[in-house]
Amino acid sequence: MRFIRHVVVFDAADIDAESSFWAGMFEGRIFADDRFHSVVDADGEWVIGVQLAPDHVPPDWPDGNAQQVHVDLHVDDQHAAHARAMGLGARVLYARDMNAPEGHQVYADPAGHPFCIGWGHPDEAALRRLIEQQPGA
Repeated sequence: MRFIRHVVVFDAADIDAESSFWAGMFEGRIFADDRFHSVVDADGEWVIGVQLAPDHVPPDWPDGNAQQVHVDLHVDDQHAAHARAMGLGARVLYARDMNAPEGHQVYADPAGHPFCIGWGHPDEAALRRLIEQQPGA
């Protein structure tokens, strides 16, 4: 068996705002019906789903309503990613030194779901080397 894709699906009362936010983050587009939106990134990959949940109660990070899931976005330009997220309606939940060589900040999307923007973490080549060094790779 081979997975064809893996998609994170968010609940939201306002699926238009939520899917527009994620389409903007991934420079993609939205395929929509009344109860579910599919967000496709700039490369044509389906990366996020948004399903209508009229009674959605957003998590209150870190200590309130339980967080069910969050997305980590690893970027090569944290300042540009921050500007894009804020311009699309995100809010900062946990601020860090954006000039540090490595770190992350926690944000909330329009429906209140936490997500992180991280930088300075291993790039794809370093990650591939790390995986190849593991026993059984």
